[in-house]
Parts: sequence; structure tokens; C-alpha cells
Amino acid sequence: MILCWLILALAGLSYALTAILRRYALSRSLLDIPNNRSSHSVPTPRGGGVAIVLTFLLALAVLFSEGLIPASIFFALAGAGALTAIIGFLDDHGHIAARWRLLAHFLAAIWGVYWLGGLPALSVYGVSINLGWFGHLLAVIYLVWMLNLYNFMDGIDGIAGVEAVTICLGGCLLYWAGHSADQAWPAVLLAACVAGFLCWNFPPAKIFMGDAGSGFLGVVIGVLSLQAGWISPDILWGWLILLGVFIVDATFTLLRRLLRGDKIYEAHRSHAYQFASRRFGKHLPVTLAVGLINLFWLLPVAFCMVYYKLDGATALVIAYVPLVLLALKYRAGQLEGVSSNN
Repeated sequence: MILCWLILALAGLSYALTAILRRYALSRSLLDIPNNRSSHSVPTPRGGGVAIVLTFLLALAVLFSEGLIPASIFFALAGAGALTAIIGFLDDHGHIAARWRLLAHFLAAIWGVYWLGGLPALSVYGVSINLGWFGHLLAVIYLVWMLNLYNFMDGIDGIAGVEAVTICLGGCLLYWAGHSADQAWPAVLLAACVAGFLCWNFPPAKIFMGDAGSGFLGVVIGVLSLQAGWISPDILWGWLILLGVFIVDATFTLLRRLLRGDKIYEAHRSHAYQFASRRFGKHLPVTLAVGLINLFWLLPVAFCMVYYKLDGATALVIAYVPLVLLALKYRAGQLEGVSSNN
């Protein structure tokens, strides 16, 4: 019962902190000014994601003090998340060179993987595969990619918040399906923290998340997904399925830009969700579509895979094929202004 009240308290605290941060950003002129690479047209305060960071770190402290999460999970989530949020906060307030940001991202990922114990054994077509030290390296790269792809995908109002809330609540259902419901508290509380912020960020956004919030969410969700693999390989596959919209769009766009020889560190508007928002002329339909895809396509596939003990790799392919087709339809990675028929 106390933890149920904690959910409401965290959502309320996140909402209040976001309001304070919005006032702070306006007083310091911390505004995201629209340019030719932006998906918004009105100067908007940024940095509201700090509310998610502070409230979730508080939530982790409560869970740890109550013995609901072990020290390894507490330190993995809090350490990796805090380091990522700090470098993102500094970048929000003044440009940090890409090499230093990337170094901090790798340090955060290494910290998280160290406390988790590396990459758990994967079950692929019924065969358990332990990758050893290569698996640890793969886990670090995965966390760095999750951190950055979440930043890339936080480009229109509400999309990153809706993704986090639906993914976390879907993850809770997977824990229940895998008979591990007691492991769901971090995901539940993260959803509550994001929901409070989302009230301010839902289209039309009154404040943006900023790098501190988006990077934090990316690495924390990545750590949660890896930790799920230590509970059951099936649940790890389930998390990867739930993350499909962001993984497919960001990865497809990156690969296409790499093949074209673009400078991948430069800002752009070539993600599928960005093309879609311009086609519809507003952010709301795209943000809602992401939530609906998560709830009514990816979650059912992931749930059935975990509950009925289906093969995770096969389920992931089934879940991702329509997403790849959507990425193609909405021209993910294509140069803006180039006809889709070219």
C-alpha cells in the first residue's frame, strides 16, 4: 500500500519539479530556438527531464532502503543514470565536445554493465549462448546505443515520454507473465516519474526533456532490459521487442546515413517519425501512434512470447518486420527534400 502511494507521490513530485524547472529555464533563457533542423516552430524551455532524473533517483533510494532491489541493481541504475544525466545537464547549459560526451557515455555504460555482471546468456532458437567477455563488450555498446538513440528519438513533443511510460508498463506485464512480478518496481516507478513530466511535454509541449532527461531514460531503460535477462532470457527478448519503434527507426536511419557518407554527429531531421510529423503537420498523431503501436502490436507479441515460451528471436523478427516497412514508408534516413520515388 505504501508503494502504491509512492507511485502517486512520485508522479506529483515530478509534475511539480517540471513546473519549477520550466520557470528556471525561462528565467535563464534556456530555450530551444527553432532552426532549419528543428521539428518545432516556437522557442521552448528545455531541461525538464531533470525532474525525471531526481524523482527516479529518489525512487531507487526508497526501493533500496526497503530491500526491494539489491545493491547491484541500485548502483547500476543510479550510477549509470546519474553520470549520463550530469553530462547531459552540462551540455544543455553549454556545449560539451562530442568526444567528452561519448567518453562519459561509455563510462556510464561500463559502470552499469559491471554492476549487472555483464551480458546474461542469450537463448537463440532454443540454444543458450554465453558470450563471455565479448558479451560484456556487446552490453556496453548496447547501453551506449540505447542512450544515444533515445536522444535521437526525442525530437517531437511527447514521443520520448510516451515511449518510456508504455515500455515500462509493458515491461511490468512481462515480469508478471514470467512469474517475476516482484522485479517490476523500478519500471513501475520510472513510468510514474515520466508521467509527471509528460503532463508538461505532451503536445503541444510547454517544456522539452533536454539531453539530461533523454540520455538518462535511454541508459536506465537499457540497464533494466539487461537486468531482465538475468531473470529470464525471454524477458530480455520481450524488452527488445517493446523497444522496437525506437530501435528500428534510429538504427535504420543511422545505417542509411552512414552508407550515404553523412556526418552522423550533425543534427538532422531524417528519422521516420520526423518525416511523419511533417506529413501530418503536427506532432500529436505521431506521438499517439507510437503509444498505440507499443500497446497494441509490440506488447501483445512480447507477452505471448514470454507467457507461451515462444522463441524470442523469431518473435522479435515478427514484431520488427512491420516497423521496418513503416521506416521505409516514412523515408527514415533519406535526405530531406528528396522525393521518395528517387
